[in-house]
Amino acid sequence: MADIKSAQLFLHDLPKNDALKALHELTTWIESVREHQDFRLDQQLEVLRLLDETARPYERKLTRDYFADKSLTRFHENRLWVALNDFFLQVAQAYLNVQMRYSKGDKGSVAIQSSLPLVAARCISALTGRLKCAAARYALPDQTIWGSLAELYSYAEVQKYLDQPVTLYAGLGVSTSVRYEFGSLLMWYASGASTLKPLQVHLAERLTSHFCRSFAISAQKEPGSVFCFDLEHPAPPMRLNADLQLQPGMRFLGAGAVQPHVQALLGIVKKGVVPETINLGGVFDADAVREVVRHLSVFWGSDLPTRRAARHKVLVKLHVAIGFSGVLEKAGADLDHATDTSEHWTVEDISISGMRCVLPSARVSDAAIGSLIGTRPERGEHWGAGIVRRLSRDKQNNLHVGIQLLGNHVIGVSVREHGVSGEQRAVLLNNANDDSGEVTLLMNAAAFSENSSLHVKLSDKNYLLMPLALLEKGVDYDLARYRMIEEDVGAEETH
Repeated sequence: MADIKSAQLFLHDLPKNDALKALHELTTWIESVREHQDFRLDQQLEVLRLLDETARPYERKLTRDYFADKSLTRFHENRLWVALNDFFLQVAQAYLNVQMRYSKGDKGSVAIQSSLPLVAARCISALTGRLKCAAARYALPDQTIWGSLAELYSYAEVQKYLDQPVTLYAGLGVSTSVRYEFGSLLMWYASGASTLKPLQVHLAERLTSHFCRSFAISAQKEPGSVFCFDLEHPAPPMRLNADLQLQPGMRFLGAGAVQPHVQALLGIVKKGVVPETINLGGVFDADAVREVVRHLSVFWGSDLPTRRAARHKVLVKLHVAIGFSGVLEKAGADLDHATDTSEHWTVEDISISGMRCVLPSARVSDAAIGSLIGTRPERGEHWGAGIVRRLSRDKQNNLHVGIQLLGNHVIGVSVREHGVSGEQRAVLLNNANDDSGEVTLLMNAAAFSENSSLHVKLSDKNYLLMPLALLEKGVDYDLARYRMIEEDVGAEETH
C-alpha cells in the first residue's frame, strides 16, 4: 500500500456487509501503514486518514452493538471487544507516529503542518476509545495512554494549536479541538468510570463529549477546579483536595459553566425525550440517559462524592450469593455449612456502610455493577445483603469489588398484595435500631407499585406495608421502602 491509489484499490475488496471483518482488515492495514517508515510523511498521513475515515462507520456499528445489545453471548462480546480495542490501539499509535515523525522533521513534514491539530484530536479520540474498552471490562488501562495524552497536549501547547477548530470526522456536525478532546477524556474518566455499567460507560463518554465546550482547563488552580492531570508525571486524573501538592506540570479541570446545561438536559429527559442534537452513537432509552446525566451532575458539582465512613483493613473470608434468587434462598435457609453453594470472596477492607473484596484473576464471577448480593462472613450467624457499586482490576488482574451494604441481617418473608389472594416471596432488611416505623424490602423486579399496599406476618403479628418509595431498580430486584403498621387481630381477613 505505497500510496493513496493503492489504498483505494484495496478498499474495493473490503467486505462491506461484514462490519467485524471489515474493521479487522482496516486495522491490519493501518498497522501496516504505520510500520512503513519509508513513506513520505504527507503520503503516509493521507493513506492513514483514508483508512481511518473508511473504518469509522464499521467502528460505530460495532460500538453500538457492543454497548447496547444486552443479548450478547460471552463469545460474541469478546470478538467485538477485541476488534474495537485493536482498532483504537492501532489508530492511536499511527497518529502518534505521525506527530513523532513531524517533530523529527521527516521528509514531507512541512506539507502536513496544518493537519497537526486534526492528528492530535483524532489520536486523543482513539485513546478515549481504548479507555472505554478497558472501562467496559473494569480493567486497569494501559498506563502508556496517560503518557501519550500528555505528549499530545504538551506539543499542542508549544505549537499553539490547542484551540484550532477541526472537524474530527465527517457527519459529526460540530467542530472540536485538542483542548476539547483532552478535557472530554479526562472529565469523563474522572467521573466514576469504575462505578458504571458498560452501557453507562458509553453514554457517559458521549454525554461528556457533548458538554466538553463548557469545561474549564487551566494551568493554575481555579475556584471551580475539581480534577487535575500532571503533564510531567502522567497518571490517571486526580481529584483535587487540600493535601494534594501542586506541581508545575499540572493542568486543572473544572465543570465551568456546564451545570445549567446539565440541569436543562435533565429536565428534558425526565419527560422521556432524548434530544437529537446529542450524538449518543445510537438511539437509547430516556431513563438510561437520565440516570447517567444524574451521575455526571454529581461528579461535576462543587460537592464531590466522598466516603462517609472510615475503612479498616481486614482479611476475612466472605460467603457470597449472587442475585435476588440467591439472596432469597439464603434469607430463608438454615445455616448448613456442609452444603454451602455460595461463592467465596476475600474482604480486604470494611466500614459501617461498605466493604472491598478481592477476587483472584482466575476466578470468574457473575457480579456486575448494580448486582444484588447476599453476604455472610465466614464465622457469621446471619446473611446480609449489599449491592455492587464499583469494579476495577489491579496490575495482577485481580478483581476489586466495592460493595454498599444494605443490611447485616436479612429475613425471608411472604407478602401479599392488598386485595389479592396470592403471595410472593420477598426479603426484609432487618435493622433492630430502626424505630422509624419504616422497613426496607427487596422484591422481584417490577414487583413494587406505589399504589399497592402489602400484608406481611412477622413474629405472629400481621402488618400492613404502605409504599413510600422505590429506592432502586435492579436487573432482577426492586429495593423499596414501606411504612409498617400493625394490624388488629383478624383485621386482614376483613379486607
